[in-house]
Amino acid sequence: MPRDLVIVGASAAGLATAEALRNKGYDGALTLIGDEPHLPYDRPPLSKQVLSGDWQPERVRLRDEEAIGRLDADFRLGRRAAGLDIARRKVLLDGGDRLPFGALVIATGVTPRRLPGDDLAGVHVLRTLDDALTLRTHLLARPKAVVVGAGFLGAEVAAVARTMGLEVTLVDPLPVPMRRQLGDRIGELVGQMHSDHGVALRLGVGVARFLESAGRVVAVELADDTKLDADLVLVAVGSTPATDWLTDSGLPLGNGVECGARCQAAPGIYAAGDVASWHNPHFGLRMRVEHRLNATEQGMAVAADLLGEQRPFAPIPYFWSDQYDARIQAYGIFPDDADVKIVHGSLDDRRFVAAYGHEGKVVGVLGWNSHRELRKLRQLVVDHAPHPGTRTAGGSQEP
Repeated sequence: MPRDLVIVGASAAGLATAEALRNKGYDGALTLIGDEPHLPYDRPPLSKQVLSGDWQPERVRLRDEEAIGRLDADFRLGRRAAGLDIARRKVLLDGGDRLPFGALVIATGVTPRRLPGDDLAGVHVLRTLDDALTLRTHLLARPKAVVVGAGFLGAEVAAVARTMGLEVTLVDPLPVPMRRQLGDRIGELVGQMHSDHGVALRLGVGVARFLESAGRVVAVELADDTKLDADLVLVAVGSTPATDWLTDSGLPLGNGVECGARCQAAPGIYAAGDVASWHNPHFGLRMRVEHRLNATEQGMAVAADLLGEQRPFAPIPYFWSDQYDARIQAYGIFPDDADVKIVHGSLDDRRFVAAYGHEGKVVGVLGWNSHRELRKLRQLVVDHAPHPGTRTAGGSQEP
């Protein structure tokens, strides 16, 4: 492989690529570019342990200084990639520097989606460690909080804020929380859990605008003209792949950097982590996965391909979410039209495993406080097992 390797993104995926390369014997030059001032850190705890104060910020570091030193890599932190010249094999950095590369790995992750007016004081997004620390400081002032967006991030932040004793309203245009991730049936249970803990739910209605006084948010006006008083707002309405710097590069860009089954977007150019869109042969689908474990696994797969192993990347995606006393874990994919069947436990006990079926096969399994049983039932997804669920003529899902 080429002797000069550049990784754009000092992220979990970028670090996993670098470590796997070194572990497999690569001894060439290695440069990691990161737009934050921090060494690689873990993002999932930001919306949970860091935000609640259970963890100090140092605990999210993925490696200590000694381990970073052993990588023998040139970390260029606080630098942003501004462009890519494929013909000349150079990455353009902010400030005008041009960094040559023999091979390139793109691991720039995602950026939060924004809403009009969310630049007001008191309106937050949560992606970085600094975002989390700023948000925690403001939560400690015990504001009236409105969380816009009831996906993973919004639901987790609402749970932390409510556990801290704050008055919290969770807003989403969809009828149940986490519908895109888990479907209606389990999403309804997530909503019940938040209601049980005192979160006010405003579902099925979107945000019209933020109301302000002297440049600070004071309320959120919904599409039905309802006004929610708010001293603090978190906007958690999803994210977009961080590919703006690649617009004129000639790389295939769709929902992320489009790669083949081996995560290669062009000769000697790869993508890994949240920014990568690739064909997963296990499911026969192109996918982009914003889950922590995928970042590590995909970074390792890219390193292996760079070193000549040339195997398709065909993982069973895994994710989890901690909210109150519930741990929700899942393997696989969860199509909008999936059939859902409870195959262990019960919804009433809030301890169960659900199997998600698509075109007659199990494509995903989800466990709610059922770690051991879920691990066993993951094999259903691995084996493309027949799905036992049924769907009524009206479209409802049957247990």
